Amino acid sequence: MAIVSIKTQQVTFYDGDGWILRAPVSTGTTGRETPAGVFAVLEKDIDHHSSLYDDARMPHMQRLTWNGIALHGGPLPGYAASHGCVRMPFGFAERLFDKTRIGMRVIISPDDAAPAEFSHPALFTPNPEAVAAAPARADKLAREAEEAAIAADETKKAAATIAREMAPLMASLRKLETIKARADADLAHAEKALAAARTDQAKARAEDLRLKAAVRAAEAGTRLDTARADAKSKLDADAAAKDAAKAAAKRKADAAKAAGDARLALEPVSVYISRATQKLYVKRNTHKPWVDGGEVFDSTIEVPVTIRDPDKPIGTHVFTAMARNDAGLRWSVVTIDDRDDAKSALERVTIPQDVLDRIAPTALPRSSIVVSDEPLSRETNFRTEFVAVLNNQPQGGFVTRRPTPSFASGDWWGGGGGIFDFFGSNQRPHRGGRYYRQAPPGWGW
Repeated sequence: MAIVSIKTQQVTFYDGDGWILRAPVSTGTTGRETPAGVFAVLEKDIDHHSSLYDDARMPHMQRLTWNGIALHGGPLPGYAASHGCVRMPFGFAERLFDKTRIGMRVIISPDDAAPAEFSHPALFTPNPEAVAAAPARADKLAREAEEAAIAADETKKAAATIAREMAPLMASLRKLETIKARADADLAHAEKALAAARTDQAKARAEDLRLKAAVRAAEAGTRLDTARADAKSKLDADAAAKDAAKAAAKRKADAAKAAGDARLALEPVSVYISRATQKLYVKRNTHKPWVDGGEVFDSTIEVPVTIRDPDKPIGTHVFTAMARNDAGLRWSVVTIDDRDDAKSALERVTIPQDVLDRIAPTALPRSSIVVSDEPLSRETNFRTEFVAVLNNQPQGGFVTRRPTPSFASGDWWGGGGGIFDFFGSNQRPHRGGRYYRQAPPGWGW
């Protein structure tokens, strides 16, 4: 987790044991202010160049929104000077780059903010047995989904083969049906002609024609009935194959969904509760790459939520599972808008039991619950975790950017440092001082 303080122009990174990295930053200047709010890392690019600001170099970029807010290396003049991004010292950004991951929580606070230890019965308490069984369950369901997919493909191919084999038969039946229809029409015409005949000679001739037409109609009917009887078993087989293909396709879809849910249970879960919309949203990273960059986040859960005193401000509070402990998970809270305190805010919310049953038993470290007055930003989409900005704070560097299309295509990244990224000293922080605290090997939060 990272917390950027706009007030003190500083970023601090935390793992489960506390802060481990700290550095000065330069956020957005007046009129292009960096938005305060809740974000997550969406994409990483070691050598990014701006598409809005003269191809300006923005090394070790870690994107927070698809309309162009990011962390990246840049010059630090000692005050807010970017176009909305968070510039970090070049060396710090380089060292940090390999230690973060897609989905890492980034909180941008208008003031100083830091995680505080927090416990409450409303926070997720995982079931140890469910957590332990989750990997094996995911593997089992993945195998079953693969088997169901193979079976569905085979059943579909079998149905297609029968359908192809049935094509000549169906063509023959249609031809016989046409012959029968014509024979019936001829018979009807002959019967009308007989009824219209006035002389004995005309009646005899009409009767002869009617008898011949009746014979042809009868013969056509017999041939059609015989062909239908002969084809019945094949028609039944064709219908059975189609039904089997439909049933197999449903089993494939059901198995794929079950496998997907089981796979998601291996990932930290993020919950966002909005007083503005009176809704609860759930996201998890699928780790599936998207063609235009970033990864796809699952967001299949979106439900109404009950908030006591819905007209009363609730603030913005980020509850994060920092690590496992004997009770299940050790939680912290970061408050960036204190219009209500964190404990009261959490107690005002009633999370639906069916949602808890789906996500709480396998909750993992780095899972989070965000309770906020704010609605989700329009920048929240299938390639983001939650994006929420504080509407009581300046957002110049956010609202002046081109909004991300609902289904983004292409790189809308504009960067935050402009041409100034070409200048300034390459500030390289040092170990053991202001910027660094000893981190465990391979740290990633």
